[in-house]
Parts: sequence; structure tokens; C-alpha cells
Amino acid sequence: MSYVRLEITEGATRDQKRAAVSDIASSLVTRPGKRPDHIDIVIDEVAEENQGFAGKLTDEWRASFQEAAHADSTQ
Repeated sequence: MSYVRLEITEGATRDQKRAAVSDIASSLVTRPGKRPDHIDIVIDEVAEENQGFAGKLTDEWRASFQEAAHADSTQ
């Protein structure tokens, strides 16, 4: 049995989640030869305020990144 736990920030659509599950399962079937019915994939969605990235809460990091990108585009 293969068990995959995928943590992503909230906001992915159902179609995006479906594609991710399909891609992961396909990779496990193709590479190590696992049986599709022996692959269990769980998607955990994490609120950006409950995750840290680069020393900041992810929602704060994303906001500062977007502000920097906007400043660069206006110069």
C-alpha cells in the first residue's frame, strides 16, 4: 500500500485537485510499479495563516511578495 499525504494551501479547485491526484497516482504506477488500487492519496488544505514560509506566515509573505511585484511593474 502506498500512502501519500499532500499538503497545499487553500484555494485549489476540484479540477486542480483531481489532476494532482491523477498525476501522483500515475507517477507511482509508472515509476515503482504500484497498483492503482493500492494508492491512497489524502489532500490536506492549510489556511495560509496557519503555514509559514521564509520566516513569515504564508499570507503575510504572499502579500509582501505581491506588493514587491506590483512595485516592480510600475517602474
